[in-house]
Amino acid sequence: MKKLYNLILKTYLGPFVLTFFITLFILVMQFLWKYVDEMIGKGLEWNVIVELLFYASANLVTLALPLAVLLSSIMTFGTLGEHYELVALKASGLSLQRIMFPLTVFIFVTSIGAFMFSNYAWPRANLKFATLLYDIRHKKPAIDIQDKIYYKEIDGYVIRVAHNNKETNTLEDILIYDHTDRTGNKKVIRADKGQMDLSPLGDYLILTLEEGVSYQEMKGKNQPHFQSHFKKEIVRFPLAGFELNRSDEERFKDNFKMLNISQLSAEMDTLRMKVKERERSYLDKTQTFSQLLADSFKLEKQYIPDEQQASLLSSIEPKRMAFVFEQAINNTRNHKTKLSTYKDELASRQKYINRHDIEWHRKFTLSVACIVLFFIGAPMGALIRKGGLGMPVIVSILFFLLFHITSITGEKLIKQGELGPIAGMWLATFILSPIGIFLTYKASTDASFLQFDFYRDVLKRFMTFFQGKSKK
Repeated sequence: MKKLYNLILKTYLGPFVLTFFITLFILVMQFLWKYVDEMIGKGLEWNVIVELLFYASANLVTLALPLAVLLSSIMTFGTLGEHYELVALKASGLSLQRIMFPLTVFIFVTSIGAFMFSNYAWPRANLKFATLLYDIRHKKPAIDIQDKIYYKEIDGYVIRVAHNNKETNTLEDILIYDHTDRTGNKKVIRADKGQMDLSPLGDYLILTLEEGVSYQEMKGKNQPHFQSHFKKEIVRFPLAGFELNRSDEERFKDNFKMLNISQLSAEMDTLRMKVKERERSYLDKTQTFSQLLADSFKLEKQYIPDEQQASLLSSIEPKRMAFVFEQAINNTRNHKTKLSTYKDELASRQKYINRHDIEWHRKFTLSVACIVLFFIGAPMGALIRKGGLGMPVIVSILFFLLFHITSITGEKLIKQGELGPIAGMWLATFILSPIGIFLTYKASTDASFLQFDFYRDVLKRFMTFFQGKSKK
């Protein structure tokens, strides 16, 4: 039995590792395509790009792992069924559950590892990824001076050249506007040609100008115009905004995506306490408003008998009555506005709490999804009896799309406040679990409703039946 279990594990581990990395690679390429516009032209070093892709791949494990479990399960049991190895195992007295036992243990261990990853590694990877992506987005593009186009990326300077030879870094017909003193185009440098280089530390752009003129307007009225000719002049431009400045991770660490389960629970308790304090505060203000509304009519019901209230209203002068009603209407209108603002505030606070709830449940949904998809993939492979990358890929994509779409829909409904966190985050599990149980039952009883030969035989019977009817 031990040799059999080792054989089944080896048969499963190959497709599992292969499909996991292939799926992860496809998702990373999709991520790269999404953010490629923010990285092109910024002169990023290769190690920065590799670091960003590494953190992005850690963030995409939540999609790659369930799909790998589903696809490898279908491939493994489909191959066993296609080569009649599954039939031989069942003929020897082993049930499908017994055959699935080693893989079931492996999937449960994988689920525990997925939970540990979601709770500890994933928040850290999200923090690193968010910080690095923020730094890349705020990095200026690399210096790219185009012909006859004003280049304004260097703070305080505008540069225009007639021709830029990028192979030799030689510039022709150079025009530089110096705006460092924030007083307009009062300092201009023009040169016939020049050489563009970077300082050894890369913190300055050095332009070596030849055969040029410098123009400068002196400060104050009636001051002479300054002009000087030069054969060679060196101009240095600071490049502080062109380097990748790494931000402090502390600015992002309180985001709900960067917290583990204990931190999320503590944060949600704090947020709910603040909501209750806000409700008590508003309730006190409402009671105060009710008292002011009663005072505006001068009707103290606890002191004035009911039979005297009508006579009291009739005794108030018309001008005084109009003032009282106007004051009451204004107070009611103001209170209605405050009530609407308070309602929006509570809805916003609740949405923010729901975002924390989503991340809290997400720590568990990945682990459970691996188990549910395994119990869909394994019996599905045993039923279709097709291995390889043909039919298993099609079936796994269909089930994975069902899982992914229901997960996204449930999460969106939570954010909109139409579903609770439990119902929304576990919607995919509630839908797929009965399917897994049904498929496991059918595979255990050797049902043939998913086999192509079964439908082919049924179609032949129908064709024979109708042909007989037509002859009669």
